[in-house]
Amino acid sequence: MNVAIIPARAGSKRLPGKNIKNFLGKPVIAYSIEAALSLDLFDQVLVTTDSDEIADVAREYGAIVPFKRPLELSGDHTPTAPVIEHALSWLINEGKEPIYACCIYATAPFVQLNYLKEGYELLKNTGCSSSYSITSYPFPILRASKINKDGNLKMFWPEYELTRSQDLQEAFHDAGQFYWLNVKKFLIEKRLYTSDSQPVILPRYLVQDIDTMEDWIRAEYMYKATGLKNL
Repeated sequence: MNVAIIPARAGSKRLPGKNIKNFLGKPVIAYSIEAALSLDLFDQVLVTTDSDEIADVAREYGAIVPFKRPLELSGDHTPTAPVIEHALSWLINEGKEPIYACCIYATAPFVQLNYLKEGYELLKNTGCSSSYSITSYPFPILRASKINKDGNLKMFWPEYELTRSQDLQEAFHDAGQFYWLNVKKFLIEKRLYTSDSQPVILPRYLVQDIDTMEDWIRAEYMYKATGLKNL
Protein backbone atom coordinates (compact mmCIF):
# COMPACT_ATOMS: atom_id res chain seq x y z
CA MET A 1 0.00 0.00 0.00
CA ASN A 2 0.93 3.64 -0.41
CA VAL A 3 0.14 6.20 2.26
CA ALA A 4 0.12 9.99 2.43
CA ILE A 5 1.14 11.28 5.86
CA ILE A 6 0.39 14.89 6.76
CA PRO A 7 2.10 16.17 9.94
CA ALA A 8 0.05 18.89 11.63
CA ARG A 9 0.94 19.66 15.20
CA ALA A 10 -0.61 22.41 17.29
CA GLY A 11 1.43 25.08 19.01
CA SER A 12 2.90 27.20 16.21
CA LYS A 13 4.50 30.18 17.95
CA ARG A 14 4.95 32.61 15.07
CA LEU A 15 1.57 31.94 13.44
CA PRO A 16 -0.85 30.46 16.01
CA GLY A 17 -3.31 27.93 14.60
CA LYS A 18 -1.40 27.89 11.34
CA ASN A 19 -2.32 24.40 10.16
CA ILE A 20 -6.08 25.04 10.19
CA LYS A 21 -6.05 28.79 9.55
CA ASN A 22 -8.42 29.90 6.80
CA PHE A 23 -6.58 30.20 3.49
CA LEU A 24 -8.79 31.75 0.81
CA GLY A 25 -11.96 30.07 2.02
CA LYS A 26 -10.93 26.85 3.75
CA PRO A 27 -8.41 25.55 6.29
CA VAL A 28 -4.97 25.44 4.75
CA ILE A 29 -4.55 21.76 5.65
CA ALA A 30 -7.53 20.99 3.40
CA TYR A 31 -5.43 21.72 0.31
CA SER A 32 -2.93 18.99 1.21
CA ILE A 33 -5.64 16.50 2.16
CA GLU A 34 -7.68 17.10 -0.99
CA ALA A 35 -4.61 16.89 -3.23
CA ALA A 36 -3.72 13.49 -1.76
CA LEU A 37 -7.30 12.24 -1.99
CA SER A 38 -7.50 13.37 -5.62
CA LEU A 39 -4.70 11.00 -6.62
CA ASP A 40 -5.25 7.30 -7.16
CA LEU A 41 -1.82 6.63 -5.66
CA PHE A 42 -2.79 6.52 -2.00
CA ASP A 43 -4.63 3.82 -0.12
CA GLN A 44 -4.82 6.05 2.95
CA VAL A 45 -4.41 9.74 3.71
CA LEU A 46 -3.36 10.00 7.34
CA VAL A 47 -2.96 13.11 9.48
CA THR A 48 -0.69 12.89 12.51
CA THR A 49 -1.47 15.54 15.11
CA ASP A 50 -1.51 16.22 18.83
CA SER A 51 -4.60 18.43 18.52
CA ASP A 52 -8.24 17.35 18.75
CA GLU A 53 -9.26 20.49 16.84
CA ILE A 54 -6.89 19.74 13.96
CA ALA A 55 -8.03 16.11 13.98
CA ASP A 56 -11.68 17.18 13.63
CA VAL A 57 -10.87 19.44 10.67
CA ALA A 58 -8.75 16.73 9.03
CA ARG A 59 -11.57 14.20 9.30
CA GLU A 60 -14.05 16.73 7.93
CA TYR A 61 -11.98 16.92 4.73
CA GLY A 62 -11.61 13.16 4.37
CA ALA A 63 -8.36 12.20 6.10
CA ILE A 64 -8.05 9.53 8.77
CA VAL A 65 -6.64 10.43 12.19
CA PRO A 66 -6.31 7.01 13.84
CA PHE A 67 -4.12 8.06 16.78
CA LYS A 68 -3.08 11.12 18.74
CA ARG A 69 0.56 12.01 18.28
CA PRO A 70 2.62 11.64 21.47
CA LEU A 71 3.70 14.85 23.19
CA GLU A 72 7.37 13.90 22.87
CA LEU A 73 6.93 14.10 19.07
CA SER A 74 5.02 17.39 19.12
CA GLY A 75 7.57 19.93 20.30
CA ASP A 76 8.96 23.00 18.57
CA HIS A 77 12.24 21.23 17.80
CA THR A 78 10.88 17.85 16.72
CA PRO A 79 12.11 17.02 13.19
CA THR A 80 9.76 15.59 10.58
CA ALA A 81 11.50 12.22 10.20
CA PRO A 82 10.63 10.77 13.63
CA VAL A 83 7.02 11.90 13.20
CA ILE A 84 6.81 9.99 9.92
CA GLU A 85 8.58 7.01 11.46
CA HIS A 86 6.01 6.93 14.28
CA ALA A 87 3.08 6.97 11.83
CA LEU A 88 4.62 4.22 9.70
CA SER A 89 5.34 2.09 12.75
CA TRP A 90 1.72 2.48 13.83
CA LEU A 91 0.53 1.30 10.41
CA ILE A 92 2.86 -1.69 10.47
CA ASN A 93 1.71 -2.63 13.97
CA GLU A 94 -1.86 -2.55 12.64
CA GLY A 95 -0.96 -5.10 9.98
CA LYS A 96 -0.55 -2.60 7.13
CA GLU A 97 2.41 -2.94 4.81
CA PRO A 98 3.21 0.48 3.31
CA ILE A 99 5.66 0.32 0.44
CA TYR A 100 5.84 4.00 -0.41
CA ALA A 101 4.91 6.94 1.77
CA CYS A 102 4.57 10.60 0.93
CA CYS A 103 4.90 13.24 3.62
CA ILE A 104 2.90 16.28 2.56
CA TYR A 105 3.13 19.35 4.74
CA ALA A 106 -0.09 20.83 6.10
CA THR A 107 0.78 24.33 4.91
CA ALA A 108 1.35 23.47 1.24
CA PRO A 109 -1.61 25.01 -0.62
CA PHE A 110 0.45 25.18 -3.83
CA VAL A 111 0.96 21.41 -4.01
CA GLN A 112 0.05 20.13 -7.47
CA LEU A 113 -0.93 16.64 -8.55
CA ASN A 114 1.47 16.45 -11.49
CA TYR A 115 4.48 17.11 -9.25
CA LEU A 116 3.30 14.58 -6.68
CA LYS A 117 3.03 12.02 -9.49
CA GLU A 118 6.49 12.94 -10.75
CA GLY A 119 7.97 12.29 -7.32
CA TYR A 120 6.28 8.91 -7.16
CA GLU A 121 7.57 7.89 -10.57
CA LEU A 122 11.10 8.95 -9.65
CA LEU A 123 10.96 6.84 -6.52
CA LYS A 124 9.70 3.78 -8.38
CA ASN A 125 11.81 4.04 -11.50
CA THR A 126 15.18 4.96 -9.97
CA GLY A 127 15.05 2.84 -6.82
CA CYS A 128 16.13 5.85 -4.76
CA SER A 129 15.39 6.21 -1.06
CA SER A 130 13.53 9.50 -1.39
CA SER A 131 12.40 12.19 -3.80
CA TYR A 132 11.25 15.63 -2.81
CA SER A 133 10.28 19.05 -4.09
CA ILE A 134 12.90 21.73 -4.63
CA THR A 135 13.04 25.07 -6.36
CA SER A 136 15.86 27.31 -7.55
CA TYR A 137 17.21 30.37 -5.79
CA PRO A 138 16.31 33.50 -7.78
CA PHE A 139 19.93 34.73 -7.67
CA PRO A 140 23.24 32.84 -7.50
CA ILE A 141 24.03 32.10 -3.85
CA LEU A 142 27.76 32.40 -4.52
CA ARG A 143 27.21 36.17 -4.83
CA ALA A 144 25.55 36.35 -1.40
CA SER A 145 26.68 38.91 1.17
CA LYS A 146 26.50 39.23 4.95
CA ILE A 147 26.57 42.15 7.37
CA ASN A 148 29.51 41.88 9.75
CA LYS A 149 29.68 43.09 13.38
CA ASP A 150 30.79 46.54 12.21
CA GLY A 151 27.73 46.92 9.99
CA ASN A 152 29.71 46.53 6.78
CA LEU A 153 28.77 44.31 3.86
CA LYS A 154 31.06 41.39 3.12
CA MET A 155 30.69 38.69 0.51
CA PHE A 156 30.51 35.11 1.75
CA TRP A 157 32.61 34.05 -1.24
CA PRO A 158 34.67 37.09 -2.36
CA GLU A 159 36.46 34.95 -4.94
CA TYR A 160 33.30 35.19 -7.06
CA GLU A 161 33.02 38.98 -6.91
CA LEU A 162 33.88 39.45 -10.58
CA THR A 163 32.26 36.26 -11.88
CA ARG A 164 29.24 36.88 -14.06
CA SER A 165 26.06 35.59 -12.46
CA GLN A 166 25.24 33.51 -15.55
CA ASP A 167 28.56 31.69 -15.14
CA LEU A 168 27.84 30.56 -11.58
CA GLN A 169 26.29 27.20 -10.78
CA GLU A 170 22.55 27.23 -10.14
CA ALA A 171 21.55 26.38 -6.57
CA PHE A 172 18.32 24.91 -5.20
CA HIS A 173 16.53 24.69 -1.86
CA ASP A 174 13.83 22.52 -0.35
CA ALA A 175 10.41 23.71 -1.49
CA GLY A 176 8.79 22.44 1.69
CA GLN A 177 5.86 20.67 0.04
CA PHE A 178 6.35 16.91 -0.06
CA TYR A 179 8.78 14.04 0.41
CA TRP A 180 8.28 10.62 -1.19
CA LEU A 181 9.90 7.79 0.76
CA ASN A 182 10.73 4.17 0.11
CA VAL A 183 9.37 2.91 3.43
CA LYS A 184 11.76 -0.02 3.85
CA LYS A 185 14.80 2.17 3.23
CA PHE A 186 13.44 5.04 5.31
CA LEU A 187 12.92 2.84 8.36
CA ILE A 188 16.59 1.89 8.14
CA GLU A 189 18.05 5.32 7.38
CA LYS A 190 15.41 7.42 9.22
CA ARG A 191 16.21 10.40 6.99
CA LEU A 192 14.19 12.46 4.52
CA TYR A 193 17.35 13.63 2.76
CA THR A 194 19.52 10.79 1.53
CA SER A 195 22.63 10.44 -0.61
CA ASP A 196 20.52 9.21 -3.52
CA SER A 197 17.56 11.63 -3.20
CA GLN A 198 15.98 12.62 -6.51
CA PRO A 199 14.66 16.15 -7.20
CA VAL A 200 11.21 17.27 -8.25
CA ILE A 201 11.90 20.80 -9.51
CA LEU A 202 9.06 23.28 -8.95
CA PRO A 203 8.77 26.73 -10.51
CA ARG A 204 9.38 29.49 -7.96
CA TYR A 205 5.85 30.88 -8.39
CA LEU A 206 4.50 27.69 -6.80
CA VAL A 207 6.71 27.89 -3.71
CA GLN A 208 6.17 29.95 -0.58
CA ASP A 209 7.30 28.96 2.89
CA ILE A 210 4.64 29.96 5.43
CA ASP A 211 5.96 30.78 8.88
CA THR A 212 4.82 34.35 9.56
CA MET A 213 1.81 36.53 8.81
CA GLU A 214 3.81 38.25 6.09
CA ASP A 215 4.44 34.84 4.50
CA TRP A 216 0.74 34.03 4.74
CA ILE A 217 -0.39 37.22 3.02
CA ARG A 218 2.21 36.78 0.30
CA ALA A 219 1.07 33.17 -0.24
CA GLU A 220 -2.55 34.26 -0.67
CA TYR A 221 -1.57 36.91 -3.20
CA MET A 222 0.58 34.38 -5.07
CA TYR A 223 -2.17 31.77 -5.08
CA LYS A 224 -4.67 34.21 -6.55
CA ALA A 225 -2.14 35.57 -9.04
CA THR A 226 -1.31 32.13 -10.41
CA GLY A 227 -4.99 31.40 -11.09
CA LEU A 228 -4.85 28.11 -9.20
CA LYS A 229 -8.19 26.48 -8.45
CA ASN A 230 -9.17 24.98 -5.13
CA LEU A 231 -9.30 21.20 -5.52
